Formats: sequence, structure tokens, C-alpha cells
Amino acid sequence: MNRMIAARSFFASGVIDNMVYVAGGNSTDLFELDSAEAFDPANGKWHGIASMGTNMASYDTAVLGGKLLVTEGWLWPFFVSPRGQVYDPRTDHWENMAPGLREGWTGSSVVVHGRLFVVSELERMKLKVYDEETDSWEAIDGPVLPEQICKPFAVGACDCKIYVVGRNLDVAVGYIARKEKKESCERKWRFSVEWDVVDSPDGFSDLTPSSSQVLYG
Repeated sequence: MNRMIAARSFFASGVIDNMVYVAGGNSTDLFELDSAEAFDPANGKWHGIASMGTNMASYDTAVLGGKLLVTEGWLWPFFVSPRGQVYDPRTDHWENMAPGLREGWTGSSVVVHGRLFVVSELERMKLKVYDEETDSWEAIDGPVLPEQICKPFAVGACDCKIYVVGRNLDVAVGYIARKEKKESCERKWRFSVEWDVVDSPDGFSDLTPSSSQVLYG
């Protein structure tokens, strides 16, 4: 029998090995959920997977290294660190997100060059990248997001480019470059960004983005 997922909003979702995963979120009566499901497009069916272990709505989600990363994000008044969970479909197991990863995840994320980047919701902060070895974030070289791009953001990526859609549907295209750090004996990368802005038509001046997908980069 085909199993329908629970009605939910503000949930985590991601695609891993052609399977669609959803987790957490708010129920129709606004209670946070811990349940999770997977959808197989090959047979059109849903099936349950391990629960998250904590009731949590999602602020942002990323797929990295074959795992689903879910963060609830920082909440006003910022007294409590955000929660985060990581799901491994190979073991059907959730684990707590590393402290540095969840505490530094302050915006919308994309994965480029196999690394997690965040466009911060904080005003005019530089693009930053996560280092799994040190569980820390580093601002990358290059200018901040152009002032023309105003919140709320919708962020996507294709190849080595990051697309940030802002209010009025203006789009900033960030070209991500990388080079090896010469001071390291191990192979580590330093990243930089250059931005171009694509103005939206005048008729879009009263629109704000909800989400975005890159079909052709």
C-alpha cells in the first residue's frame, strides 16, 4: 500500500541516490514533528524511516557526503544554540549535528565543490564555507553580497556558481573559485567569490522570493 506522508510545513527535504527524504516540520495544528519518510520515484511509494529523535521544524537543509543535514536555525532572542540533526540513509540513523556546524549555520546554504557554503542572513556578512575537519566556518575571499540583493533570500547553485535571488527578484550570481593553500602540507583549499548582478524587470518590483531552482547554469 502506498503510504502518504503526514501533512507538514517547514520540513526538511533532500534527494540522495534518487530517493526523496522529508523530516520534521510543523503539523497542521502547528506542533513540531519528529517523523521522517522517504519517497521512491521508481515505484511511486512512501515508506517510513527512523524518526529524528527530536521534534523540530527546519530552517535550512543540505545534502552533503550522502547525508541529510537539518538545522532549525537561530531563533530570537538567540539565548539557546540551534538544534541540528544529520541522517545517514545507509544506516537509517540520525545523529546530533556537530556544534560548530549548527552554531555557525546562520543563513541559506548551498553545496559547491563538495563543500557547504552559507549566505548569511546577517547584514553584509561575507560568504562562508564549512570545514568538517575543524568543525568551523571561514569567510571566503572576495566582496560581500551586493547591496542591491535584499532579504528575504532564495539561494541555489549549479556547477561553480551560486545564485542568490533577493527582494524584487534581482539575482546575484557568485562565481566560486578555489586554489590550494600553499602553507599547508595537506591538500586544502582556499575559496573566493566574485559577484555579478542581474536586474529584474520593472514588473517584478513588488515580488519576494519563496524558493528557487536552477535548471540551466
